[in-house]
Amino acid sequence: MTKEHLIATSDFCVYYNVERTFITSLQEAGLVQITVVNETPYIPETELQKLEKMIHLHHDLEINIAGIEAITHLLDRVEQMQINMLNLKNRLRLYEED
Repeated sequence: MTKEHLIATSDFCVYYNVERTFITSLQEAGLVQITVVNETPYIPETELQKLEKMIHLHHDLEINIAGIEAITHLLDRVEQMQINMLNLKNRLRLYEED
């Protein structure tokens, strides 16, 4: 991954007004990926949307890391179930067309 697709954690924290420890806690919980380049932690662009949602859960709803972890797990399961349901609908259409 090139450095142009990475955002410095310090810049991100200043922009979103969050503590570095919050980002570190999310990383330790396995909720966000942090890339270290030359001993500087960076957030990949692909993690931004997910991280922004977690920040809103934390700031707006005052949900702690454990709660964010539970919510993220449930949302991932719902998304997987929706994908499975769509696949099943598509398979069912094959039989209905006969």
